[in-house]
Amino acid sequence: MSDVAHEHGPDCGCEACGDPRSMDFLDKYLTVWIAGAMALGVGLGFLAPSVTAPIQDLHLVEIGLVLMMYPPLAKVDYSRLPTVFRNWRVLGLSLAQNWLIGPTLMFGLAVFFFSGLVPGFPARPEFFLGLVFIGMARCIAMVLVWNELAEGSTEYVTGLVAFNSLFQILTYGVYVWFFALVLPPLLGMDALVAGITTFDVSVAQVFEAIVVFLGIPFAAGFLSRYVGTRVKSEEWYETEFVPRIDPLTLLALLFTVVVMFATQGEAIVAAPTDVLLLAVPLTIYFVVMFLVSFGMGRGIGADYSTTTAVGFTAASNNFELAIAVAVAVFGVGSGVAFATVVGPLIEVPVLLGLVKVALHFQDRFDWTGFDTGSLDAPAADTSATDAPNDD
Repeated sequence: MSDVAHEHGPDCGCEACGDPRSMDFLDKYLTVWIAGAMALGVGLGFLAPSVTAPIQDLHLVEIGLVLMMYPPLAKVDYSRLPTVFRNWRVLGLSLAQNWLIGPTLMFGLAVFFFSGLVPGFPARPEFFLGLVFIGMARCIAMVLVWNELAEGSTEYVTGLVAFNSLFQILTYGVYVWFFALVLPPLLGMDALVAGITTFDVSVAQVFEAIVVFLGIPFAAGFLSRYVGTRVKSEEWYETEFVPRIDPLTLLALLFTVVVMFATQGEAIVAAPTDVLLLAVPLTIYFVVMFLVSFGMGRGIGADYSTTTAVGFTAASNNFELAIAVAVAVFGVGSGVAFATVVGPLIEVPVLLGLVKVALHFQDRFDWTGFDTGSLDAPAADTSATDAPNDD
């Protein structure tokens, strides 16, 4: 993937552009590798359930997540971040998507599928709460990978993730309390939270998750660019160092998928209908949030890279935080914890599919004149190069 502004397509022949005929072996068959990693993880967890303990004890999922986020954050040109934070149209749009539309949509889906109010869908309070936990946790991790694969702006996705992280530290507990404890009784759904009086979701829990899953790779990426460009040069860093670390993202993603699915192999095989039941609202959520956010990005005239960063930031969720809080409050064997764990199992294949959708939109739509959020100068000239204009 390349940040160099030029027009590419089937005849480009540029390896960095993502043209399928010039992609490397890992990129070209990524969907196959993801499916294989999922199958391997489930099989491993079902046939050898004892692997769950060392995976958890050695924090292999957490290590995989940190490793796969390092290359995208090492690619960020941090000198451009002030420009990102000065664009209040994009930041305001992301704020509305993540903290108004997203939580409300997930709450609505949780009510529809698991409140018992809709004929044919029995009440499942534990799944209702699990979806609420997921919906209130905005993404700070894997969005960097999806954005990278879809050729979105690394600067914008980093800025938006940092922006949303600040809100998450302060508001996650409040949002869970409101949508899980206050709103259901007001809507006549007291049974969904019967026996639950409070959630012990501390600021410290949220802060710890953000420090681990964003702070560590962020610091590593920043230091890599700072040291590399000063000890060597900007050209060396972009042409020598970045290509060397680039494959780490996808390799770490595959590793993470294997160990993550392995920890739930027994549960997935034992309760496949529950997984499928949870998959329906989660899939609807991811797809709707991405399409609506992508449309809103184009609506304000944002260029492709900015629109893609906005879309994936809104569509993804911080499942690490949701799982940690659900386990802390209800226990590792609870239905609430199970629902939060299913979240990333559904997110991985769905968001990978949305990467394909984003790349299709890049080629399908005419991006001429869409320069809101562009970090290049002059904006009007570079926005036209994000996609072919023979639409």
